[in-house]
Amino acid sequence: MRKQLLISVCSAIFAFVAFSPEAVAQQKTAKACAEEWRADKTNNQAKGITEKAYVAACRSGTTPTAAVPAPAPTAAAPAAPPPPAARTVPAPAAPANPAPSTGTPAGAGQFATEAEAKGHCPLDTVVWVNLKSRIYHFSGTHNYGNTKRGAYMCEHETAAAGMRAAKNEAHP
Repeated sequence: MRKQLLISVCSAIFAFVAFSPEAVAQQKTAKACAEEWRADKTNNQAKGITEKAYVAACRSGTTPTAAVPAPAPTAAAPAAPPPPAARTVPAPAAPANPAPSTGTPAGAGQFATEAEAKGHCPLDTVVWVNLKSRIYHFSGTHNYGNTKRGAYMCEHETAAAGMRAAKNEAHP
């Protein structure tokens, strides 16, 4: 009888601790938080939220935007002018420096940022192309935006450039 009572009390305490609001709030994995950040990568970068800071805030159960102090909007204003400069600088440099040696997007239809690519082809899927292997990756996958030499491109322009999709990824 005492043994059953002890087991019942221990089970109740375990259930209370396991399903407390703090434990439920921390149920997201780092991978799930990172995928959330990548899904809204453009907005997060514009706000100055790094992936690492977003994942830390997401895992702790706080609002990820609360992890960014007030200087983030001021950081977004100077960040806006460089992308147009980044777009204009690689185009003249393309004939002098080929893309594989520089690692920067230099070909036609290649963009340094996802936002530039979406602006170029708003109705097409934007993919990340590994310029060395000539394989492209879809948003939300491990290699999307993470290879050393790459560029954002519109998917319909990749075939003309001789690129192909990664075999282990499904089209979104």
